[in-house]
Amino acid sequence: MKSKLIALSLFLFLFLSSCNAVDNLLTFTISNGTSIKIKSTLPINLPSEISTPDVTTNSSAEFENNKTKASLVKDVKIKSLKLTISDPANKNFTFLKSIHLYISTTDSDEIELASQDNINAATNVIDLVCTDARLDQYIKADKYKIRTKVTLKETLTQDVTINADMKFRVTADPF
Repeated sequence: MKSKLIALSLFLFLFLSSCNAVDNLLTFTISNGTSIKIKSTLPINLPSEISTPDVTTNSSAEFENNKTKASLVKDVKIKSLKLTISDPANKNFTFLKSIHLYISTTDSDEIELASQDNINAATNVIDLVCTDARLDQYIKADKYKIRTKVTLKETLTQDVTINADMKFRVTADPF
């Protein structure tokens, strides 16, 4: 009986200690966005690459607003990546067969961020399937690049502009 009581006490101590460690971590969201222009001249059924301008992060300010700093960040993962057609206003995603977005910095290798294959959406908004990759080094950087690979299933009669809204989940220690 005494050994059961000791074991139970030890279990409760360990459980409460681990809860306190988790409580000391901060979790918050950083949002960034970019614009992707798909040219009407892209071929059908062939993957085509689209580069976007560098995305300037506001990470330092976000870290400070959440009472932490880059050196205390433990984990960053993409939480969601939503694409919305902004031009032309009446266009939907039926023209698109697949889309893959990749992230890189000058100091980090390129990795896949999110994708969607076999797109069959008759709306102007789609959510991509996000990877589970750790993105700490990308979000801590002052800027990063997004490269997009698309495959069209229809001919476009005009260029299509898509806004990419990215949300990153950040876990860090407080100051």
